[in-house]
Amino acid sequence: MPKSRKAEYKPLSFSTTMRNPARIAGFLNCLLPYENRILTSSLIQEVVKNILRNKLYKPTYINKTPLLKDIFNKETLYNDKQIEDIILNSPQKHKEAGFNHGWDSRFDTWYKLPMEFGFVYYEMGKPIKISNTGHMLIDAYNETPTNELKIQNVMLNAMMKYQTNNPFKKNANSNAPLPLLLNVLTLLKNDKHENGAGLYRKEISILACWKDNNAENIYRYIKDLRKQAGYDYSDEYIYEKCLNLLGTDISKSKRFKMSQICGNAIDEYIRKMRIAGIISLRGNGRFIDFNSVEEEKIRYIIENYTKYPVFQEKQAYFNYMKTIDGNILELQQSNKIDLSDIRKRTLYKYAKEYSQDKIFKELSKVCKKQDSTDKILKFINAPTRLEFLTSISLVQQFPGLDVNPNYSVDDEGLPTFTAGGNIADIECYDAKQNGLFEVTLMCGRQDQVNNEIVPIRRHLKKMLEKNPKSFSVFVAPIVHEDTAEVANLYKIRENLDILTFDIVSFIKYIKQKNKLSEFLNTQ
Repeated sequence: MPKSRKAEYKPLSFSTTMRNPARIAGFLNCLLPYENRILTSSLIQEVVKNILRNKLYKPTYINKTPLLKDIFNKETLYNDKQIEDIILNSPQKHKEAGFNHGWDSRFDTWYKLPMEFGFVYYEMGKPIKISNTGHMLIDAYNETPTNELKIQNVMLNAMMKYQTNNPFKKNANSNAPLPLLLNVLTLLKNDKHENGAGLYRKEISILACWKDNNAENIYRYIKDLRKQAGYDYSDEYIYEKCLNLLGTDISKSKRFKMSQICGNAIDEYIRKMRIAGIISLRGNGRFIDFNSVEEEKIRYIIENYTKYPVFQEKQAYFNYMKTIDGNILELQQSNKIDLSDIRKRTLYKYAKEYSQDKIFKELSKVCKKQDSTDKILKFINAPTRLEFLTSISLVQQFPGLDVNPNYSVDDEGLPTFTAGGNIADIECYDAKQNGLFEVTLMCGRQDQVNNEIVPIRRHLKKMLEKNPKSFSVFVAPIVHEDTAEVANLYKIRENLDILTFDIVSFIKYIKQKNKLSEFLNTQ
């Protein structure tokens, strides 16, 4: 048996393959049919096929093949021959410890982070085990609509327990990142000489490279940095400090690149801390801080998870991670803050700060599944970002229109997850008409008709009881022909106005309108 490599000090890193909870849940859902089966190379091939069939992974070969690319962007499913073709022409130049080169190692890359989070346990030659929290995540993902609050709580349960030096990692740094962050923020906020804004973005690199769980020492280290350079840190300055924390220097820095420590690592750190719902962005993304709406959860985590058990064995750590702390599910948001007011203020603020052209480009990006590079938008998951961007576009295009999005927000008014299932995504009011806007990234017939158009009918009928001059608008990257047909049938049978737009048509259409009441003009 090869000798296990000794743990080294290195920056905290999370797999960028799994950037958001919905993606983790989707991959777990694809693994569900194989639960309790022995993991072998042949079984991995079955899992790979299921993932490709569900379009959760897109090898470059798909983009190079027009027919396969077209199928990927539409509801049409790949047939068995096409999936075999994709696998054959997409050799994975990839090797993970304990897994064969190729697709076997790709499987480990996909599921490694969900295993660290306690959602699934696997080893070659042993049964695949999906934990209770893994099943909770899958169930929330499969609810109609997706239960994003439950997903957020499951992710919070994982993040508050997660350890940098867990047995699945070879990292000598020993801390629990989320409780450590919360304790550092507490010390900074209690310091009357600091600005109360939280942790500066570039200071996150220090936390990502810190060796232990001592929040007091980090706090003092950051205080010294601020005395030396204010907030005017260059990347080179922070990079040198981080290398020193890791026990190395620039002459030996090939392993730790500045672009990673001062760029990618920061972005991924923020993403993972925000998926728990208890961290807010301040100062246009320059600072991270408590989400004061979740002060009860924050207090509970500090009190109960600052000190934690350390594990040497993978199975023991997994058993710790897989259990749900029921208190997290019961703790409620603070009702001291008028979130509806914050939501509106922030929406109109960003409608002024962003150009209309920028918003239209971001709408196109999110519908094409392209990453945003914007310093705020990139930290908002895609379905929620679509609701936020659509709301901004309506504010910008129709001055004086009362736009009321229903997505959930943090204490800065920035979206945290999508609107609930019993209300419209966005409600708009003017003197003449009311408009309900429903937006989705789902392109399949069943998803659009059953999960969107049917509820839209219900929402619109309720709105018509208050105002007979009301209509609905449905927007998606691609509108399935049956979706448009069902919307037309509701017009014929019940005189309900449900307009359907793909994103390109929607952008083109609203550019031609000056008032909400003009929406019902001929498309």
